[in-house]
Amino acid sequence: MINRFIKYFLENRLVTFILLITFVVWGIITAPFNWNTGFLPRDPVPVDAIPDIGDNQQIVVTEWMGRSPRDIEDQITYPLTSTLLGIPGVKTIRSTSMFGMSFIYIIFKDKVDFYWSRSRILEKLSSLPAGTLPPGVQPNLGPDATALGQIFWYTLEGRDPKTGKPAGGWDPHELRTIQDYYVKYALASAEGVSEVASIGGYVKEYQVDIDPDAMKSYGVTVMDIMNAVKNSNLDIGAETLELNKVEYVIRGLGYIKSLDDLRNSVITVRNNTPVRVGDVAKVSFGPATRRGGLDKGGAEAVGAVVVARYGSNPMEVINNIKGKIKEITPGLPSKTLADGTVSKVTIVPFYDRTGLIQETIGTLESALTHEILISIIVIIVLVFNLRASILISGLLPVAVLMTFIVMRLFGVDANIVALSGIAIAIGVMVDIGIVFVENMIRHLEMPDNQGAKGEKLRNVIFRATTEVSSAIITALSTTVVSFLPVFAMEAAEGKLFRPLAFTKTFALLASFVIGIVVLPMLSHIVFSIKFDKRRLSNIWNMSLIIGGIAFSVLWDTWAALALTLIGINNLLVHKWSEDRRQMPDYINLGIALLVALYYLTHGWLPLGAHNSFFINFLFVGGIVAFVLTLLIMIVRFYEPLLRWCLANKVKFLAVPVLTVLLGIVIWLGFNKVFGFAASG
Repeated sequence: MINRFIKYFLENRLVTFILLITFVVWGIITAPFNWNTGFLPRDPVPVDAIPDIGDNQQIVVTEWMGRSPRDIEDQITYPLTSTLLGIPGVKTIRSTSMFGMSFIYIIFKDKVDFYWSRSRILEKLSSLPAGTLPPGVQPNLGPDATALGQIFWYTLEGRDPKTGKPAGGWDPHELRTIQDYYVKYALASAEGVSEVASIGGYVKEYQVDIDPDAMKSYGVTVMDIMNAVKNSNLDIGAETLELNKVEYVIRGLGYIKSLDDLRNSVITVRNNTPVRVGDVAKVSFGPATRRGGLDKGGAEAVGAVVVARYGSNPMEVINNIKGKIKEITPGLPSKTLADGTVSKVTIVPFYDRTGLIQETIGTLESALTHEILISIIVIIVLVFNLRASILISGLLPVAVLMTFIVMRLFGVDANIVALSGIAIAIGVMVDIGIVFVENMIRHLEMPDNQGAKGEKLRNVIFRATTEVSSAIITALSTTVVSFLPVFAMEAAEGKLFRPLAFTKTFALLASFVIGIVVLPMLSHIVFSIKFDKRRLSNIWNMSLIIGGIAFSVLWDTWAALALTLIGINNLLVHKWSEDRRQMPDYINLGIALLVALYYLTHGWLPLGAHNSFFINFLFVGGIVAFVLTLLIMIVRFYEPLLRWCLANKVKFLAVPVLTVLLGIVIWLGFNKVFGFAASG
């Protein structure tokens, strides 16, 4: 099956090229990084700084103002909790009763769908038996968001529109009114926003302060006043009236629009004289009772918390919020203060998760780039074949882009844990390419296959690929199977570590797919290129020289001159003596190595930007040289070491036996295990 798969894509270059281009373009579209893709649309993987490890939780909020926590507990919290326990999939229920408010936290099992649980709760609340709750009490379901959904906080402040400096001039109740009736609704309409929760300031309300003596004199009760206020704030329809073939709509206008409307509301009639609210109470505007506030820099402030909807892309939602803020800013009110300063209400962010997300993702993007560059350097030095190095190095970015595609399809968000899985998998992804390409080179260096081209070269590459594909499948299977316990994790641990297991598995499978689909076809093309004819070789090398100069001018990068150096080196190949014919290849490898080191140093700067680039370059080169020297020494002396170990099995086995023994007893402590030797 796998062999037929490999053969099909090796023989059908056009299909393979289309597939490769599709992988690259689609991967760029879905990449979570802030890339400027130009004309390409963007459908990125949802991005956040950390994974959401909270419970699968819904909140039911019930308000019964003026009641004590005991009344709330007995008449609201307990009846609702008992009823909601019967919902399918509920794991546990927690509740809190406080003055005038009841909060019920319903925690579902992780496998229960978020919105399915909300629909079941609403279904249960709408079918409550009569008498379950006190009259007029209505429970409400909280926003469709999680605890990690608080992505944007802001305050409303009066600022000078010219300088942007604080100007003041706005009372807390004015700012709260603007927030509640203008800003809140505008931001709530942004795509992906679940809730805009206002904080701080004073909520403006009508206040009726009753006079007990006047009430006694007129013979009215508190309930009479309450009913009068409640019933007066109504518009009443009275059907229609037809006069002279014209139909008139009759309405009783009763909405309260001013203090006088409330004062003149009739409570009752005594001796044909109406008793109004203003006769027995003082009516005025005032602030609602507060049970909290917002402080910014030691001063009273008015603001709000914007909560993202469950399953939305936090970065995209924040961008939508900022776009909506930009849209409504010109319509925010302004006033001229006594000193002539213009003060305009301004939305001032004081918590924006964009910075945290971009910093986290930027760090991981930089780490992935550095890993790929280091892998390329190791490949160039150890493989020591420029064509093979290009093939293996090209596998990495394409496989990473394919991983982003699969993350998008499977709903795995990009965060610091998920992208770490790709970083961990880079080494194994390189190994897959090295095994495939090294086996191809080994087959091509056989006497019967030297100089192979056309159909014969295709058959050699096919045999080399199929020869190791089954072994690679076995190796990948062991890695994937070893992650099964991670996939089986539940609760917070599963939400934290499953994304890492998914992304590492996706990355390994993507690199294997590239290895059997794209790599054989590209290897056939690369190894088919021959410069036997002097004229064709000269044209190619001159193109490299001119192209390197042009790219360095257009892109303003000296690294493009590497193409020019390679072209010049290839033109001078005939200057070398017969016994040094391999020297031009070594020089080309050295140029490629220097370019990789240049970009690694440019992105890393391990000694800091205050030190010169040259010093950083020498430091990076020294570290890379030290590590590569160790690797080369291992490769150089591996064979004699292996021979010695095979010839001295007993001596060699002492090392693993001692390691296992120490590993078993190390938890007891060295002194407890081997202390007898010191005490005699």
